[in-house]
Amino acid sequence: MPGQPITQRKIADHVSRLGDLYPPIRLDSVDRTVHDPAAVASRFGHTIDYLARVELEVDRNVLELLVLLPDVDETNKTFYADVWAPQEIQHGLILDRLQTDIGRPPTVPKLDIGLDIKILGALAHMKPIQDITRMLYFLTGASTERQAVLAYNRLHAGMLEMGEQAIARTILHPIKQQEPGHFAFYQMSAMLMIQDKVLKPWQLFLARVLREKGYYVAGGQDKGRRAEVGRMATDLGVDADVEGYAREIGRVESRLLWAGRKGMESPPYIVKALRESIDAYREQAQRTLQDA
Repeated sequence: MPGQPITQRKIADHVSRLGDLYPPIRLDSVDRTVHDPAAVASRFGHTIDYLARVELEVDRNVLELLVLLPDVDETNKTFYADVWAPQEIQHGLILDRLQTDIGRPPTVPKLDIGLDIKILGALAHMKPIQDITRMLYFLTGASTERQAVLAYNRLHAGMLEMGEQAIARTILHPIKQQEPGHFAFYQMSAMLMIQDKVLKPWQLFLARVLREKGYYVAGGQDKGRRAEVGRMATDLGVDADVEGYAREIGRVESRLLWAGRKGMESPPYIVKALRESIDAYREQAQRTLQDA
């Protein structure tokens, strides 16, 4: 593996720096001035709601982690309990307040734990299963955080284009500063597991199967909400280059989980999940037009 080897100390130091450099963004530190609320709501209102919902669902994510990783180490606990969750919750609260400023209703996060998590959690006390689950957690985190980085970058650019300087400068810029550090944590953690050969070949095989069967774009774990993901992807222009976007959000697992597949630019299941979400939105929009 190129570069300096990853160590637990390096990851722990990274988590400590994240906590020191980026305390949760205070609501009273942002300027929610909106020059044209109707235009912002029309162009990006759904995206703001989507991002607010995904950020506020970290409460459920923490509960899922407690179920899936009962023996998690202190570095991971510090990351998700003291750094990641407090930062993400503030992102969600600020974005949710912004969307009410532009005339939209508050978001409705889904906070109940799914049956699939409960079933996997029942097996998590067995170390070989927990190691697989831990790898899947890191891969999901890397993919989700990369999606967040790309979404906030595009939304920030869009707000600047619209002349909404306050939103771009005091809300989106501070948020997008925090997301790359989260991505780096998940990427280094997954790399360490591969570097140290934590997973045996049968565990890697099972991780690939579970990842392929269970992958979903962030916020789209429920089939009923995939159209929301598709609309976000459309509003941000992701639908114009699905393959390129898939390469960006799947690059960690392409390199680590599918290293033996020559020529694979991104796992096919990522492209499939994106296309299904976009198609779901287009079908929904077509039905709305027909009913009008």
